[in-house]
Amino acid sequence: VQLQASGGGLVQAGESLRLSCAASGWPSGWTFSRYAAGWFRQAPGKEREFVAAITGNGAITHYVDFVKGRFTISRDNARNTVFLQMNSVKAEDTAVYFCGAGLSYYTGTSQPVRPSYWGQGTQVTVSS
Repeated sequence: VQLQASGGGLVQAGESLRLSCAASGWPSGWTFSRYAAGWFRQAPGKEREFVAAITGNGAITHYVDFVKGRFTISRDNARNTVFLQMNSVKAEDTAVYFCGAGLSYYTGTSQPVRPSYWGQGTQVTVSS
């Protein structure tokens, strides 16, 4: 499975940004809806951290506390794309954002998606 993240850029604090992750390359006869997906981020000098996750059919989502109420993860399986709508961004949201996908969604855990596949990352820079 190949994932291509896009949509990053430079924004001011309080503004909005929408990231996209286009997916392709699953086995013949499968569909993107078989894969749970998530967004992660890595700030300079820090480890990669979980941000948001979504089930294959989009029915269930989960967020890390520091983005709840500001970020929304969604997906369009007809377009094989996962989105991260980022509202009211803060300087501390500055990071490289990665999308990931895997076949399992671990309901009730702090990180429901543990990707087997990763996109290349897109830089988000928030100026204060």
